[in-house]
Order: sequence, then C-alpha cells, then structure tokens
Amino acid sequence: MTMSEPNSATAAAQQLYWSSVHDTWVTRLFINLLGYSSIIIPGYLLIKYFKSKNYEDRTGERGCMDAAVRSCVFGADGASLLPTTEPSGAGSGSSSGPREHPPLRQAMVLVFCVVGLLGSYLSWGVLQEKIMTKEYDNGTPERGRFSDSQFLVFVNRVFALLLSAAYLAVVRHQRHRAPLYKYSYCSFSNIMSSWCQYEALKFVSFPTQVLAKASKIIPVMLMGKIVSKNKYEYYEYVVAILISIGMTFFLMGATEEKNKGTVTTFSGIIILIGYMVFDSFTSNWQNALYKEYSVSSVQMMCGVNLFSCLFTTVSLLQQGGFVTSAHFMMKYPTFLADCLMLSVFSAAGQMFIYYTISQFGAVVFTIIMTMRQGLAILISCLLYHHAISPTGVIGIFIVFAAIFFRIFSSFRHRQLKRAGQQPAAGVAKTHLSGISIHSAKEVKHC
Repeated sequence: MTMSEPNSATAAAQQLYWSSVHDTWVTRLFINLLGYSSIIIPGYLLIKYFKSKNYEDRTGERGCMDAAVRSCVFGADGASLLPTTEPSGAGSGSSSGPREHPPLRQAMVLVFCVVGLLGSYLSWGVLQEKIMTKEYDNGTPERGRFSDSQFLVFVNRVFALLLSAAYLAVVRHQRHRAPLYKYSYCSFSNIMSSWCQYEALKFVSFPTQVLAKASKIIPVMLMGKIVSKNKYEYYEYVVAILISIGMTFFLMGATEEKNKGTVTTFSGIIILIGYMVFDSFTSNWQNALYKEYSVSSVQMMCGVNLFSCLFTTVSLLQQGGFVTSAHFMMKYPTFLADCLMLSVFSAAGQMFIYYTISQFGAVVFTIIMTMRQGLAILISCLLYHHAISPTGVIGIFIVFAAIFFRIFSSFRHRQLKRAGQQPAAGVAKTHLSGISIHSAKEVKHC
C-alpha cells in the first residue's frame, strides 16, 4: 500500500462528512438565513439612515430615485409605485360582504369557485408531494431526487408576482400608501413558512403536514396574544383544545412507512412547529398592514411576493441554487414540467381565493378550504399509499370536526351581533375566521 492511498481515503472520508453535514436541514436553514441577512442588514441600515436625516421633509426637485426612496421608506402620499384607484369591493383589505346575484347565476359562480379552488390546490398538493418525496428518472437506470426547497419557493413567488403585477397594471386600484419596506417582514416569515412546508415533506407524510396546517389556529392565537394583544372568543379556545387532542391522536396513530423520507420524525415535528410560528406571524403582520394602510389584497400579494423574490434570488445566487436546479431540470425534463405546473396552480389558487371571498365572503371560502384539506389527505393516501391507523383516523375526524365547529360558531356569533344581541361572556375583539382578510392568508402558503 502506498502512502497516497491512506491520504486519499482520509480526503474521501472528510468530503463525505462535510457533504453529509451540508445536507442537514439545520445547515441548509443557516445558509439560507445568511443569504437573507445580506439584504436585511444593509436594508435596515439604509432605512435608519433616511429616517434619521428626515429625508421625507426634503424640498426641491424630485426625480425617480427620490420617489423610489419615499415609496420604499415613508410610503406614498403623492406619487406611488403602484396603481392608484380601485373600484369599490374589488379586492380591498376590508370586506364589504358577499355580492348578491340571481340564484341561478350565484349557483354557477359558486360551482366555478369550488372547482377552481379545489382543482388548483389539490393539484398543487399532489405535485408538491411528488417533487419533494419521489425520485425522477430520464429513461436511464440513473434516478434523482430534488432537494432544494428554496428554489420551489422562488418559482412560486415569481409567477405570483408577475400575475399580481399584471392584475394591478390592468385593474385600477386604490392609492397605495404603505411603505414598501414593511412588506419585507411578512415576506421573510412567508418565505420561512413556505420553506418549512416543503422541507417538512422530507421527514413527515403529506397527511401529517396537511393536518398540522389545519391546526395553525393554535400558534395564530398565541402570536395574536403576543404581537397584537388580541382577545378571543371562548369557542376559539375550545377549538384549539380539540385540535390539540386530534393532532395527538393522529401522531400517536401514525404508522411508520417503508420509505424513510416520509416517516414522522422529530426533525419533521420541529420544522412543522417552525412553519406554524412563521405562518402565524405573517397573518398578524399582514392584518396590521391591512388595518393601518387599507391596502388591497392584490397589492399585499404583489408587495409580499416582490420581497420574497428578492430574498430568494440573492440567496440562490450565493449558493449556486439556480445552476444546480437548472442542471436537474435538463437532466430530468419531467421536473421542469412539474415546476411550471406547480407555479401555475399556486398562482391560480391565489386568484381564486380573492375572487371567492369577494363573491361569497369568508365563511363559504373557509368551508371550501376545509373540504380541500380533507380531500388532500384522502388523495395523498390513495396516490402515495400512506397508511393511517384507526387512532389516526379518529384524530383526523376530531380536527375537522373542530374546524367546522369553529366556522359555525363564528357565523352564529356574527348573526347575534347583527341582531343587536349581547353574546355570551368572553366576547372577543378579534375573530379568526370572521374577517375575510384572515381567510385570504391562505395565499401565502403556496
């Protein structure tokens, strides 16, 4: 044996070790955060500088750069980077209630919304699970599995940004007043919740992920208490307890599958908790923007996706993510088609959300999306052969029963308020499912 052979073996072992370290979700998360910080830190310093110099009060000739700084840092009282008028009820943050149509036309519109929402998001869920958990082949013995969750977030955000920007360019909207930088907070949490959603599929089954998303009322309430000092109805606490019980039953009854990548693991649970925390922050921050600046839902969609594209683009460029993803696309053309369809279904689903809420209100929309979650679990089990024990099935039923109880209680509470009656003790100042802007938060998971 020559002296070079041990050295070669040592080098190979070291390379394998560092490769395995880099492939852990903790390392990927840390690298992504470093990339985002290269935008967040300089941006924070620039905003602090402009505010300290009272840039908003400057007088004199104003050019394009001046208008951009004012829009980004202080908001637009005059010139705005977004269109400036909007017909009443066309996607504004505040809900003016469902629109009235003749019964036949209303039934046809409802069918259109149900088919659009279910078709878009069920297809999106099937593709999401396929991309993150299944191997691709190109007609040769060689197979590959895609692992870059951040690239999928970028693809979805780019298409959604283009769609919302095109909509704003065609449809006249109310004046946009919010400082653009304020979208960066919920954009960051939006990226992180989406990344956690994709990354979790490497460790937990799709039904587990869907049920965890259905349980997000718990962290939303906790974050609402912390961030906004909200108070909630007594029935919302009951719902939170029932959902916790249902999730416990489901996780206790989850059976381990042969495919190691879809077994519920501790890492998967940690990532799902991260998803729910980031997601609940996004909801509360967007709610604050709606209330303070009265932005429309499509303006919110455009602003959040703008910063999401900026964050993910810089991070992917730093990591070489575009190159590796493009190489994977060329090697496995089916992956390219799946990515495109994933983006189309995601963006179409977002538009169906806004349209459904404007036509029928938050309650109808919530019922449709709850149906979608149940169907998503069923389709995933049929297509990808997930095994769920009787205990797990009981847990699923408890969770969805709690969700429907929440919908009914919220609807009943609003009826009592409209009738001028005093609700029972424990009246809340905030209703999780009674405001359409909260329902519209479904758009950020895609």
